[in-house]
Amino acid sequence: MTSLTNVIAQQTNLNKIVVAQDGSGNFKTIQEAVNSVRDHMQTRITIEVKAGKYQEKLVIPAWKKNITLIGESKENTIITNADYSGKAFPTKDFTGNAKYSTYTSYTVLIQGNDCRLENLTIENTAGTVGQAVALTVEADRFAAKNCAFLGNQDTLYTSKDGRNYFESCLIVGTTDFIFGEATVVFSKCTIKSLSNSYITAASTTKEQRFGYVFLDCDLIAAPTATKVFLGRPWRPFAKTVFIRCNLGSHIIPVGWNAWAGDPMFADKDKTAFYAEYANTGAGSATAERVTWSKQLTSKQAKVYTLKNIFGSWNPEF
Repeated sequence: MTSLTNVIAQQTNLNKIVVAQDGSGNFKTIQEAVNSVRDHMQTRITIEVKAGKYQEKLVIPAWKKNITLIGESKENTIITNADYSGKAFPTKDFTGNAKYSTYTSYTVLIQGNDCRLENLTIENTAGTVGQAVALTVEADRFAAKNCAFLGNQDTLYTSKDGRNYFESCLIVGTTDFIFGEATVVFSKCTIKSLSNSYITAASTTKEQRFGYVFLDCDLIAAPTATKVFLGRPWRPFAKTVFIRCNLGSHIIPVGWNAWAGDPMFADKDKTAFYAEYANTGAGSATAERVTWSKQLTSKQAKVYTLKNIFGSWNPEF
């Protein structure tokens, strides 16, 4: 049963909600603000988040739609947590697991369609302890602009086969730190590797025309990362393409890895689609790329437009 407080909050129908830790806004926590939004909204609600470090495990559930979270600044508006796979769960999760898993380690979970993030940092500070997700997206038509997603292994999980768009964002991690099933465009993003490992691990399905598409991105690295693969296929039909990106010297000459030794999904290199076009930088040389990766022609590259990738949805801010 809905509490009287929730009824009052949902009847308020504010177009703008302010979150401030000092009490000057409508709420002191982001979760309280999200909870106050009327269920199944068909018009956009903006939640302005004032500068501060918000220690939260934030969930925007499926019935909270059309929410935009806008931080006061990316540098000073931070949502943080430190859960990781293997950490003891307070009781048990809904699967009966007494420990956190990759899927429950998130700092922020987005399930509601048509949600947007701007000017925020989302981090998982668990460190190099294994899988520890900063952001999990299970929604369709999700977009983020000028945000930072910080972690180590498994920083950004684009979980389901929806459509996601990241513009001018910073994504930092170690192993498979951009992974999942969604159709995603990364436009003008900075992708920073912290160790010798793999950037992407797509699990695109056979039915999807596009997987991960990186457009005009910068791939950089910490000094400790000198041998980094562009990606490896988590599932057999993984699709990942880099177009007009600047690839740093940390990208190794072979470029891609087949993720051999997976008995359930053997020979993924025969079905994955990994391709590049017009990249620049010290890591962009293609002479030694694995034979099963592809170099797109100019005609093939022209297919990678937002209209072709996302259909009727225009994600641009």
